[in-house]
Amino acid sequence: MKVLVADKFEQSGLDGLTGLGVEVVYSPDLADSSLSDALKETQADVLVVRSTKVTEPMMDGSKLGVIIRAGAGYNTIDVAAASDRGILVTNCPGKNSQAVAELAFGLILALDRHIADNVIELRAGKWNKKKYSKAKGVYGRTLGLIGMGKISQEMIPRAKAFGMNVVAFSRWMTPDIAAALGIGRAGTLEELAAMSDVVSIHVSLNAATKGMLGESFFSAMKKGAMFVNTSRGEVVDQSALLKAIEEKGILAGLDVFENEPTGGEGEYDGPLKDNANVYCTHHIGASTDQAQEAVAAEAVRIVREYKNTGVVPNVVNVKRADNATHLLVVRHLDRVGVLAHVLSVLKDEGVNVQEMENIVLGGAKSAIAQISLDKEPTANALLKVKMNENVFDASVFPIERD
Repeated sequence: MKVLVADKFEQSGLDGLTGLGVEVVYSPDLADSSLSDALKETQADVLVVRSTKVTEPMMDGSKLGVIIRAGAGYNTIDVAAASDRGILVTNCPGKNSQAVAELAFGLILALDRHIADNVIELRAGKWNKKKYSKAKGVYGRTLGLIGMGKISQEMIPRAKAFGMNVVAFSRWMTPDIAAALGIGRAGTLEELAAMSDVVSIHVSLNAATKGMLGESFFSAMKKGAMFVNTSRGEVVDQSALLKAIEEKGILAGLDVFENEPTGGEGEYDGPLKDNANVYCTHHIGASTDQAQEAVAAEAVRIVREYKNTGVVPNVVNVKRADNATHLLVVRHLDRVGVLAHVLSVLKDEGVNVQEMENIVLGGAKSAIAQISLDKEPTANALLKVKMNENVFDASVFPIERD
């Protein structure tokens, strides 16, 4: 098996790949036509990329079976083209969650205390304690989270440590899950905006999330509230955000934004550059040593599983079943055999599992399983699930579709 790594990659990851007994071709500066040529010349089975774009023409004439995005988002890869050619696309979700949450909270504190402006003025030799002694503070205020993936889950304990209240909007978050996480639950994006002093967005970019935050959302935000985006710039209507900044005094902390440079270095002359209410960082959310080591280890694990079993973890282009009718939510101790028990009960009842996600809560002592089913299980089946000594509770909810 041959693996082409076409982006900068941790040495630990390169060593790990070599240790698997695969042939590793490391060319971190490949892009566009040079990457296309390299894929044809090397006839690599696996391609590993970080920020490099992978387009349809690059796949033609290649031998690729798997494309690994060494990170969480995969919008730089033409997933549809890969699917048409039988190429699996996979990512490394959750491995940079702590790093992104750290930056998001750093932006919140920086906006509230105007830290960047403090530093700039002092470096210019100007002392202005009178101006910068004004701040609202975050204690007792409400943080609104959009999305409830791993990064949002990392935001919750950080916010609580600062004495903040937390409310979240997530299409699939049930009242049980919100209660278990100790947070509030908003029914709509506009409701979340109206409740929050700070909004932080943590969703992946896809057809459903592109442009999801527009004029109606920003109109619902409180005057002088903070808005933080460390996910993807395309989920926000930037013109609507700029309008809210001007008319409502919104403070924005953005690690991602419209027309940001794509390379490691470049020029930016967009409307955010000189806006006093905006703090922009350079798309560095995942850029910590800890995060990159974790991502590299996950990429190695994906190659190992593919080489040894043919199974590819974290595949993003396998079509999700759309005939699920009910969601089974099981709160349980994080112990071996619990999910096997639940699945055995469902099998005996003739209930087919469409999708399953098991969320391990902080401390790794308890978890919440969300299981999409093709029909409603009987009351007897629920009783059998609850009979396991490691199960706290089990509930069923109908799935509502748009």
